[in-house]
Amino acid sequence: MYLIFKRTCDILLSSILLLILSPLLIPIVIGLKLTGEGYIFYKQERVGFKNQIFSILKFATMLKDSPNMAGGIMTTKKDPRITPMGGFLRKSKINELPQLINILLGDMSFVGPRPVMSISFNTYPDNVKKVIYNVKPGLTGIGSIVFRDEEQLISAIKEKGLDTWDFYSNKLYPFKGKLEIWYQNKQNFIVDFNIIIITAWVILNSKSNLVYKIFKSLPKRDF
Repeated sequence: MYLIFKRTCDILLSSILLLILSPLLIPIVIGLKLTGEGYIFYKQERVGFKNQIFSILKFATMLKDSPNMAGGIMTTKKDPRITPMGGFLRKSKINELPQLINILLGDMSFVGPRPVMSISFNTYPDNVKKVIYNVKPGLTGIGSIVFRDEEQLISAIKEKGLDTWDFYSNKLYPFKGKLEIWYQNKQNFIVDFNIIIITAWVILNSKSNLVYKIFKSLPKRDF
């Protein structure tokens, strides 16, 4: 019953939001066409439901060839590959809005683990890889809230001259796996609603610790 209700809400809400947000989305499309390299959407293969590959949509915020430039797939806070509009779109999370189309199509849900590239998925511990996408990936999720400062974390690691991939493989992704397993054990209508509300709150109040006040059993982050 929960899954049927969730899918129904995904279809209705994504359709309504695409209509309501069109006055915002259209100027962004025009702005992206006129700035940077002139391309609007960024499409990338990600791991999704039941570990199947799908194409995720985002507004373009980086140079087209950025994966082949210095930095690779990792993005830092002041990454020189970010386009003129990209910084604002990334900070405000507006770059994620095209994923409403992914939700409408059924590739994603509003709440769930963020979909990652295969190279990143392979850094999860085996026990996490087996279960993390037993639910559809989400536009937001508990990992997105707890690690909303991920770009700053990676920037700090780089500034210290440390191995960023080692940090992802041995610290960040294993802990994200714990968070998503927690979500799967707790998921229901109320948890999903709270995650959406907390996501909106932390976009406006990035230092807020509200997530741990509402979800008291959530694994505590110590880095």
